[in-house]
Amino acid sequence: MSNKFNKVYDQSIKSPEKFWSEASNDIFWFKKPTKILNKSNPPFYKWFEDGVTNTCYNALDLHIDQGKGEKTALIYDSPITGNKEKFTFNQLKEKVSKFAGALDDQGIIKGDRVIIYMPMIPEAVIAM
Repeated sequence: MSNKFNKVYDQSIKSPEKFWSEASNDIFWFKKPTKILNKSNPPFYKWFEDGVTNTCYNALDLHIDQGKGEKTALIYDSPITGNKEKFTFNQLKEKVSKFAGALDDQGIIKGDRVIIYMPMIPEAVIAM
């Protein structure tokens, strides 16, 4: 292992709240968390429980909002089929929106669990 990895790993183990507090600055929060770790019910710890973020926003919309919509976001290169394809952030957002609409048409709502079972193809990323 590299020295840099060892240093980062050691920091995460020795002072996890400080480590994850600093790491949390690297993502967008709609509401920044004020409490990093709630240890009141071990072993059921809660991280960032009063923070509000959105993984999809951080993965797509944030980059589009920063003017990177036409930059490549995903490269698909299958050595098995020989298929190669590139997707921009804008193209992915459009496909994610269509898939979200399909889930909505099926009656899926916030809090529901959906199983995604498919090969490693671009549609798997879109569904996730």
